[in-house]
Amino acid sequence: MALDVRRGFHHDLDLVRDDLVRLAGMVTEALARATQALLDGDLRVADEIITNDDRLDTLAVDIEERCYSLLALQQPVAIDLRALVAATRMVSEIERSGDLVVNIMKAARRLYGTELDPRLRGYITSLGSEVGRLFRLAMDAYADRNEGLAAALDDMDDAVDDLHEQYIASIFECHDRGVVALQSAVQLALVGRYYERIGDHAVNIGERVRYIVTGWLPEHTGVARVAAAGSPTRTPLTSADDDDDVGPGANGDAPPAE
Repeated sequence: MALDVRRGFHHDLDLVRDDLVRLAGMVTEALARATQALLDGDLRVADEIITNDDRLDTLAVDIEERCYSLLALQQPVAIDLRALVAATRMVSEIERSGDLVVNIMKAARRLYGTELDPRLRGYITSLGSEVGRLFRLAMDAYADRNEGLAAALDDMDDAVDDLHEQYIASIFECHDRGVVALQSAVQLALVGRYYERIGDHAVNIGERVRYIVTGWLPEHTGVARVAAAGSPTRTPLTSADDDDDVGPGANGDAPPAE
């Protein structure tokens, strides 16, 4: 009986993983369509992407609620616990990325009829391509539990940041030459920020993958510094039995440094 329960639990874990990958696939597909719709001034596609965000939100809520149910009912430990905790955080990263795609489409509505400078079009195309690639790699790292790939995402994001800086500089230049009106320049700058933020969410997903595999988060480095200075880093649990083995750091000790 117990074996059947555990098998069912791991089946549910696999479904959570598969649905997270599906949710991210919805975002990357929408991102590619949104980039083309922005360049083409296609309001029909823009409206479709905005409307379809409800489907993405519905799946995100379903995944998150399943994770909470599994945490409550199965009381997982070790890597299974980390996988569920990470999933609750990752679903938020993915869902927020979907919201940013919607924001790009809302900006496309405001930019309708604006003639885009060829250089700006090139930067938008590159940003869409690089951010989509980064997001797909983040989910590949998650599906394969590939810590090395997850750790590399932060460095890969530098290319997105560089593109974003060049894009913003080009907007200023176009405005100075009178090619882009001020209101359009503001909307275009916001579009660049939305792409850049999606890239940041991909990096955050990578950090959660590393947490699943190793238990490490970037914040642990700062915690270790505070502990080294002699300050407590955890609040003791009054409900914990002193004789229970609740793990390192549960009663004020710092987690091990990376």
